[in-house]
Amino acid sequence: MNLKSMEKSNQFVQQNRERFLEELFELLRIPSISAQSDHRPDMVRTAEWLRESLLKAGADRAEVMPTAGNPVVYAEKIIDPAKPTVVVYGHYDVMPEDPKDEWRTNPFEPVIKDGRIWCRGADDDKGQLFMHAKAFEAMVATGELPCNVKFMLEGEEEIGSPSLYAWCEENKELVKGDVILISDTSMISMDTPSITCGLRGLCYMQVEVTGPDHDLHSGLYGGAVANPANVLANLITKLVDENGRVTIPGFYDDVRILTEEERTNFNKAPYDKEEYMKGVGVEELAGEEGYTTIERTGVRPSLDVNGIWGGYTLEGTKTIIPSKAYAKISMRLVPDQNWEKIAQLFEDYFRAIAPKCVKVDVKSLHGGQPYVSPTDLKAYKAAEAAIVDTFGKRPLPFYSGGSIPIVSGFERILGMKSILIGFGLGKDAIHSPNESYGLDQFYKGIDTIIRFYKHFAE
Repeated sequence: MNLKSMEKSNQFVQQNRERFLEELFELLRIPSISAQSDHRPDMVRTAEWLRESLLKAGADRAEVMPTAGNPVVYAEKIIDPAKPTVVVYGHYDVMPEDPKDEWRTNPFEPVIKDGRIWCRGADDDKGQLFMHAKAFEAMVATGELPCNVKFMLEGEEEIGSPSLYAWCEENKELVKGDVILISDTSMISMDTPSITCGLRGLCYMQVEVTGPDHDLHSGLYGGAVANPANVLANLITKLVDENGRVTIPGFYDDVRILTEEERTNFNKAPYDKEEYMKGVGVEELAGEEGYTTIERTGVRPSLDVNGIWGGYTLEGTKTIIPSKAYAKISMRLVPDQNWEKIAQLFEDYFRAIAPKCVKVDVKSLHGGQPYVSPTDLKAYKAAEAAIVDTFGKRPLPFYSGGSIPIVSGFERILGMKSILIGFGLGKDAIHSPNESYGLDQFYKGIDTIIRFYKHFAE
């Protein structure tokens, strides 16, 4: 086995580039939307497709394992129990395609245009998890796989992985390994590669405000009965102040404060304000006063309304005071905040500021703790060396503003650290209409993953 170059694996990838794409397109066509119950059959179909794909790629064992929710796809190839074991995690569920009318292509019919794959899940996370399957196939086919590999692919990441925690508790021995390898994050850019060494946590809430017990005529009752939509809008404005700080009492009590040296190092990442604004289509930025954009999205917590609804929203007019109004609100958390504590603080505060003319109901939908991966881990060094091989430069350690709640759960339940070596870019528009993934990201990702195994085994 030639661990120095892995040339045979690289040649295998080059010879099978078109087939890899065709197979990825099959996977992308399945609308595996975990947030919508009517797609449950699609979740099972995707899991079964992945099982077959991993068996064809060279796994000695692959199965679809039931959970209380969507199934987990588990696969493995053990070449030598004495060798290190890499556990690959990914998720096959995707976000809903809404708003559908903003897509320029069919969201579940992949199209290649301008060197990019346009489709829901092209990046997050089908495209990225499939890189691992193909890197694995290339190493197995050429006899260059240098260590044991296990796959753990779930179908609920986009809804907080509620079933995976129990599955991990029940299958600790099955998925036992040395490190968890994940590609579900982004790089700063293709010119400035990075490794995600920190993730923000997440606390996701839903609120319901109820006024009258049925919709009322806004002419006959307007001005006399509280309008839940008006009240909800007012309550939301009280959650964040004019300086961009969350107003919930105790919200910042556990936030780890960075030293000036840490802040300086953190802000060394390339950042162009004009390009940043252009990329998201705004003319000015907003956020917590006293912090840079990079800090606001990486090491500071935030609160956002993810959806708000109530009353009449269809074509034309309907003059009513709605009986109810709703909002979904998420908070991104940083070390050392605890999402369950924050959920309780949110509920207590929201109830306290609500006027007596309405009733409120507050639900915690899901959450996860922040995560930090040390840069002195053997696996981190292997990922760093692999990126140097493929990108020609040393990657920057980077804290992502996003969340993968189950990652902190892996450390707590399985006792394994995770290495987040993602190949997404900001322009991939994950969770949004017109999601895409560059062909260069896809193929370079496969190459880098192969080289990770080489360095990790060494």
